[in-house]
Amino acid sequence: MQRKVINPTTVFNALQYGFSQAMEVPQGRRIMLSGQVGVDADERTVGPGIAQQTAAALDNIEKVLAEAGGDLSHVIMLRLYIVESARDQQEPIAQALRERFPQDPPPSSWIIVSGLSLPDWLIEIEAEAVVPFSTESSPT
Repeated sequence: MQRKVINPTTVFNALQYGFSQAMEVPQGRRIMLSGQVGVDADERTVGPGIAQQTAAALDNIEKVLAEAGGDLSHVIMLRLYIVESARDQQEPIAQALRERFPQDPPPSSWIIVSGLSLPDWLIEIEAEAVVPFSTESSPT
């Protein structure tokens, strides 16, 4: 699948934070994921910290995409909802994004919120992906 990231020099360097300014994807199956939080398959919140919860949320995104025939390389947009109490802990989030998306990272929006559904949750990540058409699901 052909993807083109857009990072003009006329705006700030988003790559240092683990995301791109924009991405162009000409074709594929668009997959919209629900917000993922730092919980395991048994709905237990992982670790108390933002780093562990961010990693678990990204793991969950990866698992959902795998079920749809995709992977993290197909992510075209992220929306990160970060609780106010974790506002000053954004470097572990940026580090996780740089590790998971080392090349041509997707664009993202980082939104500070007063809270999430459970008080232990520090971050929720929504993702959009475009997965290439397979031979079985190719449009006719």
